[in-house]
Amino acid sequence: MDIALLIIVAMVAIGAGAGLMYVVNQNLLKKKADELIKEAQSKGDLLLKNRQLEAKEKFLQLKAEHEKEVMQRNQQISQQENRIKQKEQSLNQKLEQTQRKDAELDQIKQNLQRQQEVLAQKKEDLEKQIAGQVKQLEKIAGLTADEAKKQLVETLTKEATTEAMTFVKDVVDEAKLTASKEAKKIILNTIQRTAAEHAIENSVSVFNIDSDEMKGRIIGREGRNIRALEAATGVEIIVDDTPEAIILSCFDPIRREIARLSLHRLVQDGRIHPARIEEVVAKTRKQLEEEVVEIGERTCIDLGIHGLHPELIRMVGRMRYRSSYGQNLLQHSREVAHLCATMAAELGLNVKLAKRAGLLHDIGKVPDDDAETPHALLGMKLAEKYKEHPDVVNAIGAHHDEIEMNAAISPIIQACDAISGSRPGARREDSENYMKRLRDLENIALTYNGVEKAYAIQAGRELRVIVESEKVTDVQADQISFEMSQQIQKEMTYPGQIKITVIREKRSVNFAK
Repeated sequence: MDIALLIIVAMVAIGAGAGLMYVVNQNLLKKKADELIKEAQSKGDLLLKNRQLEAKEKFLQLKAEHEKEVMQRNQQISQQENRIKQKEQSLNQKLEQTQRKDAELDQIKQNLQRQQEVLAQKKEDLEKQIAGQVKQLEKIAGLTADEAKKQLVETLTKEATTEAMTFVKDVVDEAKLTASKEAKKIILNTIQRTAAEHAIENSVSVFNIDSDEMKGRIIGREGRNIRALEAATGVEIIVDDTPEAIILSCFDPIRREIARLSLHRLVQDGRIHPARIEEVVAKTRKQLEEEVVEIGERTCIDLGIHGLHPELIRMVGRMRYRSSYGQNLLQHSREVAHLCATMAAELGLNVKLAKRAGLLHDIGKVPDDDAETPHALLGMKLAEKYKEHPDVVNAIGAHHDEIEMNAAISPIIQACDAISGSRPGARREDSENYMKRLRDLENIALTYNGVEKAYAIQAGRELRVIVESEKVTDVQADQISFEMSQQIQKEMTYPGQIKITVIREKRSVNFAK
């Protein structure tokens, strides 16, 4: 009983203590909450005051800036007003000056008008006096004024015509005498200042060898080496009893040079057989083409000619292996270029254009594909094609009078070409016709289908034609040979007879790998 009572009392005491603790805690929490609220209110009030102060400062700052801008604008407006006032005053002054000048001009106009009236009156009085005097003179002379004027004009005209004719005749006679002297002087100076060579070109070259034993190696077994060399170069190779020498005969200097250089390489190398011959000839031909370009470039540099088209440079180089009536074409063209430059300088014309036209005047003799067109017209077409100066084009085309001379340098080119070609020892008259006949022979052969190469040899007494075995049969080769002989008989004039040899060679080539 006592224990239960104690437990109950203890529980009541614990409950009362817990209640008391709860009440105490609630009071403490309430006090803390009140303190936090007061602290937050005080901080809020302080922050609000700070914000208000910052806003007031910002407002004052903006107000000051605004007042400053307003003040500046007011100053600008006042300055503009002052300038406008100054301009207005200046305009008013100018307006007053203009009004004064207008008044002065009106006064001057009035004075001029009065003076004109006075002059008109005086002029009228003078005309009346002159008319009276003319009438008196007509009565005295028995002629009217118009008749007297007419007689006077006729007399003066006759005298002036007579004096003018006399003066013109004297001037023309003096000009002819002076022009003749000056022309002779210019031509003589030009000829004397230009060195020249004699004609040295021919259709035969001599290839020297060390011993006659080499002749047998060049001929080869059953003549196969010499046949291969002739077929590859188009040059007739003559091996006779002449000691230590082989003769190369061909009208084309380029072919002769290719054959000579190829023989030189073969003899030095020692390997002489048909395959090697074809290889060496092909390399030599390519090397000679490069040398032709180099000759053309060196010629242009020597003459001081710039900006020439590469194809024209190549043609200039090929002139080295062309001749005109036995005169080397490149030497002739260089000589004409120097003559033209000297003569143009004496006459006060364009020296560079004259020299350029002198070098290119015979460029039409280089191509072999157009044998019918005169070389002057062909050269003119080439110059036009490669954008040469119109004066140069006209000088090239007119140097043999095929077209009209329009450029000032054209007569110079014609005269210098004649000077270079007509000097003693310059040309042999027959070689050009001879070479033309050989070229015509080859051109006729090349017109037939299946013809690969054609070479005129033995001074034009034989025409060797190489045909493609894949396109031409043996029967067709016989027919081509006959047709060529008939065409040559009809179209060409030549001494003796011409042998036409058509060669058809079949080769089978394979490679072992």
